[in-house]
Amino acid sequence: MKDIARELGVSVVTVSKALRNHDDISEETRNKVLQRMRDLNYRPNLAARALVTGKSLIVGFVVPGLLHSFFGEIAKGLTNVFRKKGYGLVIATSEEEPELEQQEIEQLLARRVDALIVASTQAGRETFDRMEEQETPFVLIDRRISGLKANFVGVDDKTVGLMATEHLIQCGCRRIAYIYGTRLSPALGRLEGYRTALERYGIPLRPEYERSLDETGDATDDAAYGIMKELLALPERPDGVFGFNDQFAVSAMKAVLDAGLRIPEDVAFVGSGNIRHADFLRVPLTTIDQNSVLIGERAAKLALAMIESKTPLPPKTVVVEPKLVVRQSSMRIPR
Repeated sequence: MKDIARELGVSVVTVSKALRNHDDISEETRNKVLQRMRDLNYRPNLAARALVTGKSLIVGFVVPGLLHSFFGEIAKGLTNVFRKKGYGLVIATSEEEPELEQQEIEQLLARRVDALIVASTQAGRETFDRMEEQETPFVLIDRRISGLKANFVGVDDKTVGLMATEHLIQCGCRRIAYIYGTRLSPALGRLEGYRTALERYGIPLRPEYERSLDETGDATDDAAYGIMKELLALPERPDGVFGFNDQFAVSAMKAVLDAGLRIPEDVAFVGSGNIRHADFLRVPLTTIDQNSVLIGERAAKLALAMIESKTPLPPKTVVVEPKLVVRQSSMRIPR
């Protein structure tokens, strides 16, 4: 740094500010410093810097899995914000296993990450109580932990369930099933919205149409297919299905098509998540867009506020607005 400062006729402080992307030096000076760094193949020693500053400039992101695009979109929103502030993002997956999630969190804490953002599979709050004791800032996304007052960013899941079910009713469906994951807080919130919509329109609740899956990992694609086959075998099969997420809905749609039935004429579908390429499916899927990139951006800003604050901040809840995206899977003519 001293050599570069001498070569360019600037102070060591200016070189340091260029490396840390401070905004109180000119763009021209910053570019000159960074170009000379590249010429010399210079890499800052982040571990040494962390010892001095107490900050690693790394944020951990723990997700159930990356096979489907919802959490990938959230990661995009996170990096949109963190990159501008010089922070890196380390992603770990729990595969929907609470024990594996705990291990990943412990490893990230051992790396002295500055904050954690977690879509948790935990049923209890013990892991997060320990994080609070260690004064590690964390933000929950998409999934809440019962009894835990913590920073949270996501959607109002009751509203998601209400919007999806109400849309199916308005499309003429009267026998509406809901397929969901048993243990997940978003699924239970959407169940409440599903029931509220049926009651609002005077449609009886039918327990045989509420189908839960104990599994919540990638294997649920096959499980949702099996559940849909069971629903089709009922004396009065559903004429509409709300899938807790798009993956459940897509697998259930495959079961309907394999049975020789038509979508949406025989069974209409709505999912949730607005996964990439949902409009390229054999029958494009109507879904609730949860604004996943915005969830990531809001979570990142909340994490940065906690990192930069000199005093603990009270827990904050940020709820983003879901949006109905209508495609062919529900476009039936109401009777």
